[in-house]
Amino acid sequence: MTLSKILARRDWFYTLSLLIPFVVYVLLLKILILYARISEFSTFGISTPFRAIYLELSDVFFVLGYALLWIGLFSAARKGLLRWAVVFLFHATTLLVVVVTTCAYQYLKETGTTLDYTVIFLWLPRLDELMPYIIKGVPSSGWMLLIAAMSYVLFGPWLITRLVSGWRDGSERPFSSGRQERASLLSSLLVCCLALAFGSLSTQVGSGWMDDALARLPGGEATWQINKPLLRAPIVNVMVTMAEELHREEATEVASDEALENSSPASLVPTTSSERRNVVIILLESTRAQSVTPYNEDLKTTPFLNELAKNSLLFEKAYVVQPYSSKANVAINCGISPQPILLATGLLPEARPGGIPSRCLPDLLKTEGYSTAYFLASSGYFENFGGLVNNFGYDYFSSPEERGELMDSVPIIEGVPIYEDTSLLNPSEEWLKKQKESGNPFLATYFTMSPHYPYEGCQKNSGSEDFDEDEELNRYLNCLHVQDTFLNDLFDQYKELGLYEDTVFIILGDHGEAFGEHGLKAHHLLPYDEALRIPLIIHDPQQLQKGARVTAPVSQLDILPTVAEMLGYEINGGAYQGRSLLGPLPEDRTLNFSCWGVDTCLASLKGNMKYIYFFDNQPDQLFDLSNDPFEEHDLASDRQNEVEVRRAELLAWRSSIDAMYRGPQRE
Repeated sequence: MTLSKILARRDWFYTLSLLIPFVVYVLLLKILILYARISEFSTFGISTPFRAIYLELSDVFFVLGYALLWIGLFSAARKGLLRWAVVFLFHATTLLVVVVTTCAYQYLKETGTTLDYTVIFLWLPRLDELMPYIIKGVPSSGWMLLIAAMSYVLFGPWLITRLVSGWRDGSERPFSSGRQERASLLSSLLVCCLALAFGSLSTQVGSGWMDDALARLPGGEATWQINKPLLRAPIVNVMVTMAEELHREEATEVASDEALENSSPASLVPTTSSERRNVVIILLESTRAQSVTPYNEDLKTTPFLNELAKNSLLFEKAYVVQPYSSKANVAINCGISPQPILLATGLLPEARPGGIPSRCLPDLLKTEGYSTAYFLASSGYFENFGGLVNNFGYDYFSSPEERGELMDSVPIIEGVPIYEDTSLLNPSEEWLKKQKESGNPFLATYFTMSPHYPYEGCQKNSGSEDFDEDEELNRYLNCLHVQDTFLNDLFDQYKELGLYEDTVFIILGDHGEAFGEHGLKAHHLLPYDEALRIPLIIHDPQQLQKGARVTAPVSQLDILPTVAEMLGYEINGGAYQGRSLLGPLPEDRTLNFSCWGVDTCLASLKGNMKYIYFFDNQPDQLFDLSNDPFEEHDLASDRQNEVEVRRAELLAWRSSIDAMYRGPQRE
């Protein structure tokens, strides 16, 4: 078979003028992706160029298959409308792959995690919300590279072919004989079959028999300790995860939540010790324990919170259930674990009518004569917080839309809208004055925004402190400092209005934040303590003035039963999953966590032992936090029996949460 029988010379110029730069671009970006995670490879001893080839296998198979596919299609479609359809698809598909590959590189660079179908499906409908952050996160050189690549994909082959061989039209001279036509079709069929074979191999890297075969090669065992999605070509990973999601079947055997099924609707029962005191919950955006002064005396980021903690109940090991703002709100307000992300139910199923299968704290307190309000420093449209807060049962919702602060009055810093926490003070004061006049007790929740990524505006609006040498981390710490100033102002407001003494304050993080401690950034896909461990402080002006510290592990799920006990109520019915923080807390209590995303990671903490399960995308991990608080020394390989038991317990917990949300829900 000669090359001329497959394609004419002009067609070779046309296809290869796009395919060769395309192959170079895809492989180069993968090298950059691998370089971004070079510490992970060094950990497993993958240092030689020969071993590093393993990491490129999926991309090599993909580009070979991709190139052969289009050569075969061009060979089969030599004239007419079919020819033009192939030309159009050639450019459109290549453009799509270039964009996805570029985005995957930038996504991994920013977060340390791989781009998959889940991320695209959940975030694409909200592109208008994310565009300012995308613009901010991508440097100008990155945009220039992407625009140049896209421009070449669209116009490069045509220009090169015209220069080299001259361009007349898209037709090819007809075959001189039927025999030549049949030979050409047979050649194109063989090329396409070979392309499909390479394409299939690209999807097998990181799973199945491919793992076993390559593990037998020198250094292969070390290679397959790496996160499997990272081994796949970016576009292949998106396609594989899409296929897995589209073929996901509903579990036929799902553990039931017997406590929920056998319980009556929850209600509060007054006791002889009931007090009609006010409750304030303050949620601190992206605030991790290790970066605030009460938990890290070397950092002077939060002087007000530090002084407050000296006269409060501080919990040294407080954890989220799922490191995502809306999910944390579900755990805190409703006392049940949030629903794991399922694509069939969308981004935030708890925000839909009837989406929460329990009565939440505002709903419970309203029946006891409490007024309720939620003050939000970010848009109520973001993650459908408006619907979520409504489902919690709050009477009053104050968001930037309600306050008239969107776009016209919100400061824009480098293309990013910055909602200042101080914007909550005026609506808070107006609402509190009304409650004081009415004499009704109240529940008020405040959700800050200052430390939200990209941590801009805090320094420019309030000056800058040198907390850390890392520029991004320093911006974040300065935002925590600005948030601390807001806390001081809010407490002053309660004191000036004469409400301070009669109010219990609960201050806690919604989730933490990572800055590359485990090669990852952000929070939503992290099972490590930088994302899971948060500050939690309960301040009661009438009690706990000497201050105290609790060392037992506690959860956001504990807030609802704690508030009930502090107010002197017993909970009748319901199936809340937390426990009051005012009673004895066992040191060996088990806490379970899930990452945000479909089948990304689960974790559990039992005593000091932290276990992490990655759904077989990478090996399980086990850490002893008493000796290894930064989770650097994995013990899983030496304690496989314990790992298997913990995995089974976590999957059973995950199944019970699924069952709880699939069951009958409140109207």
